[in-house]
Amino acid sequence: MLIRGKDGLWLAIPLPAAGITGLGRQRITPWRWEQRTGMRLRFVYRRNGPSLLVVDDVPLNSRGLAAAKGGRRRRDGILTGAQTVPEFLRLRQVKMPKKLDLDRLAREATARLPGAILGAWKG
Repeated sequence: MLIRGKDGLWLAIPLPAAGITGLGRQRITPWRWEQRTGMRLRFVYRRNGPSLLVVDDVPLNSRGLAAAKGGRRRRDGILTGAQTVPEFLRLRQVKMPKKLDLDRLAREATARLPGAILGAWKG
């Protein structure tokens, strides 16, 4: 089964650093992530492999999520523990295996049908 982005755009797959839900327990999307955290995401195109949406200069909290800026700074003014954190993978399309094969199930049921009819008829 092939899954494509809406209107030919990119699919955004959240990474663990993005968290699971957005505001109001809704599914997390890049827009909802920006609304929840107040931080801007930056698109990083990679020719080989999936592209990324990253957030720059943020520390990770104890749960592994991007935390708000603040905290300790070094003498030269750089925020300690700050790093560029990937939040979402961006893909054009994803191919996934089919979970339910209805054709196979129909063939198996059709093959069992004559035996079931004979069994019910003979009593």
